Amino acid sequence: MIAITKNLETDVLIVGGGIAGLNAAIAAREGGAEVIVAEKANTLRSGSGATGNDHFLCYIPEKHGPDPHVVLNEIRNSMVWQGQDVPLTMRFLEESFSVVQRWHSWGINMRLFNDWTFLGHAFPGRPRIFLKFEGQNQKPILTREAKKAGAKILNHHVVLDLIKNDTGIAGALAMDVSGKEPTFTIIRAKCVMLAAGCGNRLYTSANTPGSMFNTGLCPSCTAAAPAQAWRIGATLVNMETPVRVAGSKYFTRCGKATWIGVYRYPDGRPLGPFVTKPTRELGDITGDIWNLAFTELMQNGNGPVYMDCSQTSKEDLTFMRSAMASEGLTSLVNYMDEHGIDPSKSGVEFAQLETQLMGCNGIQIDINGESSIPGLYAAGDCTGNFRADIAGAAVYGWIGGRHAATQVHNRVLMSAERAENDSWVKNRIAYYSSFYDRKEGAGWIEANKGVQQIMSDYAPAGPTKVRSESLLRAGLDYLAKLRTYTEAELSAPDAHTLMRSVEVFDLMDCAAIVMRAARERKETRGLHRRSDYTFTNPLLNDKLQTIRQENGEVISEWRTRLEA
Repeated sequence: MIAITKNLETDVLIVGGGIAGLNAAIAAREGGAEVIVAEKANTLRSGSGATGNDHFLCYIPEKHGPDPHVVLNEIRNSMVWQGQDVPLTMRFLEESFSVVQRWHSWGINMRLFNDWTFLGHAFPGRPRIFLKFEGQNQKPILTREAKKAGAKILNHHVVLDLIKNDTGIAGALAMDVSGKEPTFTIIRAKCVMLAAGCGNRLYTSANTPGSMFNTGLCPSCTAAAPAQAWRIGATLVNMETPVRVAGSKYFTRCGKATWIGVYRYPDGRPLGPFVTKPTRELGDITGDIWNLAFTELMQNGNGPVYMDCSQTSKEDLTFMRSAMASEGLTSLVNYMDEHGIDPSKSGVEFAQLETQLMGCNGIQIDINGESSIPGLYAAGDCTGNFRADIAGAAVYGWIGGRHAATQVHNRVLMSAERAENDSWVKNRIAYYSSFYDRKEGAGWIEANKGVQQIMSDYAPAGPTKVRSESLLRAGLDYLAKLRTYTEAELSAPDAHTLMRSVEVFDLMDCAAIVMRAARERKETRGLHRRSDYTFTNPLLNDKLQTIRQENGEVISEWRTRLEA
């Protein structure tokens, strides 16, 4: 049995030290709360924002005018709109500039050319809403500020499960993976913020099926937050609606709008109607509006799709190269340098990436970032009814952390003795210890690939693959059998492999949730394509599907999307 070596207490526990988590930590500390950040890796370079970003969605009155609805209207036509509740989006917009200003004061350059400069992800003649910034050092700077504010950071501590009592959230069971041998840490908290990132490794890699970790976003973000929330009865939303982003093919990197060029067919025709010549101000928004094109044109033989920078000026190419460093695309730049690839002379092929859980499928939150479990908050890519990528993580991390700090005086801390003797905690400790104590058995990689194969075959995302009642029912059966086999045979002989094994069980939970929710959405909508319900039901246009479990029963419901 793995030993419990630490029993800690705090006002606010933050699960994940990415963009959302660090902003939440600073906000909660400014609100007077004691804060612990539990990070699986190291906050200096962890999460999907590990090595940088260069676009921050926001509303700045001096640029957009006095009405934030100007930006809201553009968001409705953007790549992040799916599944949002409008009041959350408006709250985000109203608070976004204050976070931008804080970041700039801390040393993250948000003012290119000494101004608030909006570039890329834009339509001709329309307001631009993505602020261009230099984010290559955002994680070290946010880590520094969190420590300066007084937050305690526990690196290499992976949260395994949440602890709930009769009044709501009570803390979490974590595992110290800093050494070869794992140990358990119980963290008792009055409030908990889930900020563990998106859900990768759920589906087979679209571009390199044999390379599980070749993902556009952090491959260690494996839907832990929605899985943990689900296990204690929190409400999830939009879990059936797939998300697929796009980027450079095979290298599998995001950052479409960092490129200054034009998407083109092989014969040189522009892919979309928005730009015909490279423009730094606009980019080519076709990749956002019609990112299905990267897959559809390969299927119908009219592809591939190339990013063409042959008409991009030298000045813009230099600017693009520096922006790639800000976006964390240094490995791509280095590869092109090493192999003599000049994007002004050679088109770069783009492709859709694999399906992810990201921002518009996950934990349902309210206007303050709180979930259906009192005292449990969520921010960033693990939320289900709001998405604005890095900006959303930063701003709603701030909103949720600040609100949690105001609530700690209303909540009672669980005692150390009660936490260690809690039946749920003892059962979960025994569960994870069983894999570590098993001296011989199967590895986690095979189990993870099994999840990916089942999801890719039986609950695929469009545009060229479909779901159906019979496929989803079979997929759920295979998932259940895979879990049974894995629990009976898995061996994790050290801390690292046990951590990876935990990730696989989180993925199994989320895979089953996705399939159950997909069965309930009896229509075709976006990338959720049903061969047995080929039409889009207009009566569901303003509806969102929620799912939770209560006393072992799965409860799926529909609610109206919040518009005001």
